[in-house]
Amino acid sequence: MSTESQDDRLHFHGGSLTALVPILVLIGGLTWISLAEKGGTAEFWVFAWLGIVVGLFFAKNKSKYCNSALNGLSDRGGVTIIIAWLFAGVLGKIMVAGGLVDGILWLGTTFEVGSALFVVLAFVASMVFAVGTGTSTGTALALAPVLYPAGVFLGADPVALALAILAGGVFGDNLAPISDSTIVSALTQGARIDDVVRSRFPLAMSAAVIAATALYLMGQSAGEAATVGTDVVAEPKGLMMLAGLAVVVISALTGRHLVESLIYGIGASVLAGVLIGNLAFTQLLHIPEARGQSTGLIQDGLGATQNAIVFVLLLLALTQVVVDSGIMSRFLGFLQRSVVKTVRQAELAIVGITVAISVPICSNAPALLIVGPSIVKPLGSRFRLSAARKANLMDCAVCSVFYMLPWHIAVMVWHAAIVEAANSYSIFAPEISIALLNPYAWAILTVILFSALTGWNRRFEPDTTTPEVS
Repeated sequence: MSTESQDDRLHFHGGSLTALVPILVLIGGLTWISLAEKGGTAEFWVFAWLGIVVGLFFAKNKSKYCNSALNGLSDRGGVTIIIAWLFAGVLGKIMVAGGLVDGILWLGTTFEVGSALFVVLAFVASMVFAVGTGTSTGTALALAPVLYPAGVFLGADPVALALAILAGGVFGDNLAPISDSTIVSALTQGARIDDVVRSRFPLAMSAAVIAATALYLMGQSAGEAATVGTDVVAEPKGLMMLAGLAVVVISALTGRHLVESLIYGIGASVLAGVLIGNLAFTQLLHIPEARGQSTGLIQDGLGATQNAIVFVLLLLALTQVVVDSGIMSRFLGFLQRSVVKTVRQAELAIVGITVAISVPICSNAPALLIVGPSIVKPLGSRFRLSAARKANLMDCAVCSVFYMLPWHIAVMVWHAAIVEAANSYSIFAPEISIALLNPYAWAILTVILFSALTGWNRRFEPDTTTPEVS
């Protein structure tokens, strides 16, 4: 997501604040349809589209406005994420077709896993997958089709279960060495990835324990289990499909590209499904009986991501317009000129600024790119905060409120995956507004504020003196 120069800056009628009109149209529309409990990814397209359209009439240079929107569509980070989704969506469909839901259902009933415990296990499974792959959205697309229906059939609370999958994905984005937020936060501060991950581990794990406790308590409110359809049969052989997940995680942790790892995982899932007799190669690809029908699981997996992809493309265009207006830079400049006299004040300012910038920006890596070099690095360096500490303050802050708001990419994709999984089994799907209860997001915000206030986990660059703290 590129940032603007003075010459390229977009100018709007009515002053710089009108640059926020596109994002306000989007937020207003999402709030309106969500309160009516009619929200969904496809329905949200309209308000992102309207935001772009309305913003055009406020722009002084219409051609520059259109080019800005097109630049957002070509954002490399966004395109990379979309490509990863396409493969994660196929992986999720293959695992379901191979009987992983059946296997998890058998495991839960055989060992009498309680509904609240299953919610926590879903959280842990999502954590592990997200740390291995470094993507919260890919985690939702791969695991929601499996964990959500299995948990609901076992009597798990749907809201707690959906939040467990989202929260686990956030943990991975926060800690994984290959996640875009980890990489961007480290590189903008000149920190080593291994130093960042090692020093962030106590922060992330503390938040994970808090989130797991909250999810367990939320899971206690479970009602009756959903009626299991005739196409779901609890049997252990479906657990063999976990091989695909294992391959993805191991491959990613060994340093291979995410897309490469997902392809290997898809191959392992297909092989496992064929070996246990739950899959046939013709299910992957075949000539349909009639025009318009699916050609198989590959098409189904790709199709499951299309609503989220369209919405994300619109969001990328809309966000680039806001960035190119320069309002973010002016806001950051104002904050940078504020009086910060102590280390504690500097750290709290870094957390607050990062959270504030992440609110209107649809993807967290661009938010870090905006605030990292211009504010966090000079402000933290003034008080000799270590490079890893500055990166941790940024990353933990951007993984908090960002993952509660429905107009952000990760939240939107997660909800779309939950709805898709629910529709596949004709079970209940919660509204996207439950993201406001994201336990890991609240926990990591609490932990990083506690760290900034008390100095826990704080590190300085080598020197003979220690800056004033209070």
